[in-house]
Amino acid sequence: MAQGSPQVKGLDTVLVLDFGAQYGQLIARRVRECRVYSELVPHDLPIARLKAYAPKGIILSGGPMSVYVDDAPQLDPEILNLGIPVLGICYGMQSLALHLGGTVARTDLSEFGKTALSVLEPGLLLEGLRGEEQAWMSHRDSVTKAPPGFDVLAASAASPVAAMEARSRGFYGVQFHPEVVHTPRGMDVLKNFLYKACGCAPEFTPASIIEESIKQIRAQVGDNKAILGLSGGVDSSVAALLMYKAIGERLTCVFVDQGMMRMREAERVVETFAGTFGIPLIAVDAADRFLDKLKDVTEPERKRKIIGEEFIRCFEEEARKLTDAKFLVQGTLYSDVIESGTRQAAKIKSHHNVGGLPEKMDFELVEPLRWLFKDEVRAVGEELGLPERIVWRQPFPGPGLAIRIIGAITRERVDVLQRADAIVQEEIRKAGLYRELWQCFAILPVIRSVGVQGDERTYGYPIAIRAVKSDDAMTADWAHLPYDLLETLSSRIINEVPEVNRVVYDISSKPPSTIEWE
Repeated sequence: MAQGSPQVKGLDTVLVLDFGAQYGQLIARRVRECRVYSELVPHDLPIARLKAYAPKGIILSGGPMSVYVDDAPQLDPEILNLGIPVLGICYGMQSLALHLGGTVARTDLSEFGKTALSVLEPGLLLEGLRGEEQAWMSHRDSVTKAPPGFDVLAASAASPVAAMEARSRGFYGVQFHPEVVHTPRGMDVLKNFLYKACGCAPEFTPASIIEESIKQIRAQVGDNKAILGLSGGVDSSVAALLMYKAIGERLTCVFVDQGMMRMREAERVVETFAGTFGIPLIAVDAADRFLDKLKDVTEPERKRKIIGEEFIRCFEEEARKLTDAKFLVQGTLYSDVIESGTRQAAKIKSHHNVGGLPEKMDFELVEPLRWLFKDEVRAVGEELGLPERIVWRQPFPGPGLAIRIIGAITRERVDVLQRADAIVQEEIRKAGLYRELWQCFAILPVIRSVGVQGDERTYGYPIAIRAVKSDDAMTADWAHLPYDLLETLSSRIINEVPEVNRVVYDISSKPPSTIEWE
């Protein structure tokens, strides 16, 4: 969770105060989807630091506790004296009501899930909603009596005050969760608060992000030089383009080819960044070095550790040659910051983002994506002209194909898997399914099976195909690819990769399986 000085200047900002909400991060994302900049900050952020953001509005998130529990997070009453609009959601509304003289109580009914919402009068907050709407509720306590001066806007079976507002004072509250998709008109409620109550302008766009990022980079780096570990993924690629636009030739990217990337991927990275964009790039061909280190290694964690350690050593060797580079660029995202915790987020993420870089390095960090979510990074990438193949590249493991070869790694097996995987990528794209899938790829188990090709007995490798759908990789469902597509994949792989005589499709979900096989 962010805890620092404002990161975006010149744009309207709405802060989300986190009271332990399940959906706290999602609220900030939804506000940003309305083109208004938002950050998730601790509910007890000191008032002086909160004011430094110069927010145009504040949203109080939900939370798992009752407002009457002894250790329940408390709303700082000073927030209500700032003279800016405040919207309470679920626990946030209950806390707001309690501070302003309303009543919060445990009713006979709890509400969890889809709930019928009766709009009594729309006011400003519910303007545009119909008399009956669907909303998502998740609470046991309810506001049973609104504070003095508040209008009751909506009710439900267990919530006599399901929405309320004191428009002249700028205070608003909803018992339901407008940030989740199960509240169909939730975005309309948020827009009413952001645009009408707070007077925010929808100016948080990819173009504005680029402009502000360049200003911040130049302010931090000054006339110094920087290096960036380029992987070819969207995060490091967007960071590289932002840095190059900000400091030009004073940026050097280091790309380490460990020999286990997808077919021609290393060439594409060099062509894109050194060729198309003209960014200073050091490309290190370390394939032999990595393969030698991995000889006869079959245990997955040993593979990962060897590759991670060797990457660090390669990067360090190149970094030493750039003795005048003062800054190291990392592709840390805002979700990384939030997921690292509340108080120690900046400290934790300072050292562990780019390929497991060592903690002790003589560089100051630059993190140009630190305040962006993944979807915003992609939007910025498109605005910068990054090729679609990179912007929408599916997640790819840091150790590369090493953990998709189930067994010992050899140059021959890498070559077999590269050719098979290239067919999978091509056919999935041709079918128009690439962006619908979280990941799709080929796996090479190091076993042999009997086959028949051209009236001759073969003894070849099998190839497993894995395709999954997911929102966040925490859970994943196997993708129901069309049978004719699976048939095409099988036929092409067996015909075009002679070492393969069998293709299987993985129909397990996560859990109990994982997305990767190792």
